[in-house]
Amino acid sequence: MRIIFVCLLFAFVSANAENVLLKADGFIDVRTGELIKPAEILIRDGRIAEINGDAQMDEATVVDLPGKILLPGLMDMHVHLDLDFEEANFGIVVTESGSEGALRGAKNAELTLMAGFTTVRNVGQVHPTVDLVDVALARASSEGWIKAPRIIPAGHMISILGGHGDLSMAEGLSEGMLELGPESGVVSGVDDAIMATRFQIKHGAKVIKIHATAGVMSLEDSVGLQQLSDEEMRAIIEEARRHEIPVAAHAHGTDGIKAAIRAGVSSIEHGSILDDEAIRMMKKNGVFLVPTNGLMDLINFDKLDPRKRAKAEYVDPLADNSLVAAIEAGVKVAIGTDAPLIPHGMNAYEIVKMTERGMSPLEAIQAATIVAAELARIEELGELREGWHADIIGVDTNPLEDISSLQSVDFVMKAGNIFKNED
Repeated sequence: MRIIFVCLLFAFVSANAENVLLKADGFIDVRTGELIKPAEILIRDGRIAEINGDAQMDEATVVDLPGKILLPGLMDMHVHLDLDFEEANFGIVVTESGSEGALRGAKNAELTLMAGFTTVRNVGQVHPTVDLVDVALARASSEGWIKAPRIIPAGHMISILGGHGDLSMAEGLSEGMLELGPESGVVSGVDDAIMATRFQIKHGAKVIKIHATAGVMSLEDSVGLQQLSDEEMRAIIEEARRHEIPVAAHAHGTDGIKAAIRAGVSSIEHGSILDDEAIRMMKKNGVFLVPTNGLMDLINFDKLDPRKRAKAEYVDPLADNSLVAAIEAGVKVAIGTDAPLIPHGMNAYEIVKMTERGMSPLEAIQAATIVAAELARIEELGELREGWHADIIGVDTNPLEDISSLQSVDFVMKAGNIFKNED
């Protein structure tokens, strides 16, 4: 099929028409799972003004979407827009400038938007520049300079010296070649942790990302050992809380997961090795799980060095079992891909993966809409409701019957602007 990206007609409709009327076969109420037919949705000033009301064709510019099923724009709560993943190579963190990283991020943001994801959390840039690349991308998106989702930026990830987020160790750089400090998120002690948090917030971060444990890409042999201390995590979270900024914790190992929950994080990213106590703690404290489960299917294990491959192979079945247990227990699960580990533009693969781990299609859609909106703390987003933001996507097949249809999004509207429509 031929894809038309922001054709002149749609650009005119989006930017200048007072009213736009979308007419499709139906839309999904993601709260109840009801497919409502038909779908006649009136858009005014970036908001949904009316659904299946009395709007007439002479009152609005009509956009016909025959055969389409509409639903809210999808959300990915764990991406790294300034990274492309090729053969586990993180070399770009030292071979690219921040400007180049921003351009790379803009390319990947457009791929993500065109896949139907209208909101993302960029939970940590990988370019160790003092300037915050993802904050710049967030502003460029909100100002309309680039075609991109809404971007919730984290700035630099906060990690211990020599930890999972210490980018000076990328690709085996020589000792002393690149030593980073709190401005770049690398900390030793409570004072550094507070300074790192304040620096990210000062320069525009809207979420703070910490590394509670090691990871598959860490130099340590263990994937689950706690890295940030309890005191450092508490200091970061208390500082962020004063600014009403949530904290997301990269955490694989059980002890680090529990420490992060006790410290007060809003979400556990990955959560590979959960036990019953950790699950109970998450439910009690309302902590979200962002499992990033699908990426293990797409990693070429043969191209990882032996130590990373061994860790990935160790974590993979544990992560699957942990996610199944969390879903069964009713933990709040939000979609996150760790893109580019799931390639940018293929984000919906994670939604499909959730149905293989025990979610119904509706629950998987909710994880990418209303649950993700709650985690992101964005009001009036994640459902098609009158008065809410007009983030709307369209597919050919009802995803409640075939969840894989979300991997082929035909129509994308963000904030009332049409970015994609397919013949």
